[in-house]
Amino acid sequence: MLEEIMKKLKIGVLGCASIADRMMLPAIQASGVFELAAVSSRSAEKAKAFAAKFGAEPVTGYEALLNREEIDALYIPLPPGLHHEWTVKALKKGKHCLIEKPLALDFSSAQQLVETARGNNLSLFENFAFVYHSQHRFIRDRLERGDVGEIRCFRSSFGFPPLPADNFRYDQSLGGGALLDAGVYPLQASRLILGENSKLHVTAASLKTDPEKLVDIYGGAFLTGEAGVFSQIAFGFDNFYQCNYEVWGSRGKIRAERAFTAGPGIKPRVIIEKQGDYQEYLLPADNQFVNLLKAFHNSVTGGNFECHYRDILCQAQLIQEVLDHAGKGK
Repeated sequence: MLEEIMKKLKIGVLGCASIADRMMLPAIQASGVFELAAVSSRSAEKAKAFAAKFGAEPVTGYEALLNREEIDALYIPLPPGLHHEWTVKALKKGKHCLIEKPLALDFSSAQQLVETARGNNLSLFENFAFVYHSQHRFIRDRLERGDVGEIRCFRSSFGFPPLPADNFRYDQSLGGGALLDAGVYPLQASRLILGENSKLHVTAASLKTDPEKLVDIYGGAFLTGEAGVFSQIAFGFDNFYQCNYEVWGSRGKIRAERAFTAGPGIKPRVIIEKQGDYQEYLLPADNQFVNLLKAFHNSVTGGNFECHYRDILCQAQLIQEVLDHAGKGK
């Protein structure tokens, strides 16, 4: 059983996105559980240059990669607006899929993708790498110990200054917008820290749409759950940089200062404050991308698909509720 769990799987990459270049392909090579078999692009030149950098085989065209029978799984870092089409095609070709966040633009699309994965008995994984960073386990352990008392409120902000004008995040047809790019992080973090038993739902939301780009460039939402717990989130890419969350309890608070982007080599700082007491913890560096890939591998080899289907649908439901409350839902 152990040999099966640790069996290397052949993975292909559908697209040559920046996140793939900077983080995911190096993590695939370092994971020890995947063999980077091939990289595809619509451009033969781009596929060749990208694949050469990582010692993989270049493939011209996405369909050509899907037709490779030796490929066990696919990593799909395409813009969000292309996820549905290519994920459906990949699943129907029998490939387990790791999709860049957000997996889907709305709840209906997420349902269809989950149903397709379930019907083909395949793993469907959404790439929220930050969830697998050890700093969040440290924080959850402190919360479970009661270090700050009963949880009252979760707050999170993730945003950054404007991007280059030609960035796909400003393209409505490609699934652009601050909610789908940045807002999904504090939504996911709300669920991660408060737990599924909190049964969060969005009760108010605001999205500011740029009149020229026609995508939301910043926004926020208020979520409520059982036992009076609530979450306040803010996000955007027309903002001063923020990447944090805070858990406020009856006797203190815990703050993560590099909540979503603590890449390899970065030692995140966590602050715990109580009446008359202030403690800073510089936690060990961790590779959340390698950890994510190992979790994906375990899902594929262990057949543990349903918990990830459920996670995808819960996240997509919150996205849909933000859109609906902000007047942007279909």
